[in-house]
Amino acid sequence: MGSPTHPEVTVARQSPQRPDADEPELDDTTGPTEPDDAEPDAAASADADRELWDELRIDPVEIALPAGTGYTLRAYRPASELTPTDVAERDADDPFLARRQAVETEDEDDENVVILDEDVAREFAESDDDEKRAKRGDGATADDAGKDDAEKEDTDEEAADEADDEEVPAFLTHRGRLLLFKTPESLVSFVRSGAPNDLSQLDSWNELSERVEPGDIAPLDEDVYELDLVVENLRGGHDTWDPTLLIEAGEVARDLAYALRLPAVLDMLSAGSSLDDLDEALRASVNGGIGGFMGRRRLKKIGAQTASLGWRTIVGKISAIVDWRD
Repeated sequence: MGSPTHPEVTVARQSPQRPDADEPELDDTTGPTEPDDAEPDAAASADADRELWDELRIDPVEIALPAGTGYTLRAYRPASELTPTDVAERDADDPFLARRQAVETEDEDDENVVILDEDVAREFAESDDDEKRAKRGDGATADDAGKDDAEKEDTDEEAADEADDEEVPAFLTHRGRLLLFKTPESLVSFVRSGAPNDLSQLDSWNELSERVEPGDIAPLDEDVYELDLVVENLRGGHDTWDPTLLIEAGEVARDLAYALRLPAVLDMLSAGSSLDDLDEALRASVNGGIGGFMGRRRLKKIGAQTASLGWRTIVGKISAIVDWRD
């Protein structure tokens, strides 16, 4: 993008006599005036920084947590192009998760069913088809049921294809942990080091490692998230809730939960949950008109204590899988 142009500035005070062309025009207090192109140069530099990120389709992100503030990277790509982060080592280090998985495995072993005769299996399948037809109250035949099953399979395949094409978030992660860097310099040093991470699978990663500079790590306002303030803000009560803070926190928490494979956090923020109701009410409240009015009414019905406890859990789970880098 080109740098913005500026209109010529008209000088209000006139000099008693015109200075020579070789002499700089003086100001009463500051001496020689600065060149008019100083500000455009800064703007051009900022544009160049954004061109790097826009071209490579990766963005710097700043996340504040109770333990501190750090920088990381995020990208959106089709799900079919990404290999999810490996959480095996992370989950093995969590004694509570390992114990729960062992219990679930035992339950699954106890529920195994062995079918001894294929004819019996076929009979059960045909019986299920008869029950389905009886519930529909139609005269569908077994062939019709087979067609229905085939159509359902086609629909499921189409849904799976659409899911693969959907863009999903990926962060600078490794073995199920979010890498957060306390300074732009440490983040750039890591990117250039060639150390293993989950973003290295991107086709633009090598170019980023060659071009990125510490000055490029300047997240946009919408890419700065203050998760450390969420719980305290919710505790303050409905009148003090900050919609922008809470909405943006929900967005990044969903992204992190997906990229880092945190199903508990995804469930807490899923459609129909109390925190999702809070998010929808906040979004409605910032709109004008009747929608905003109804959104504010819905917010009054949401318990501040319940919301703050839920978000404290979310922030805690995210903080637990952060790998801080200096």
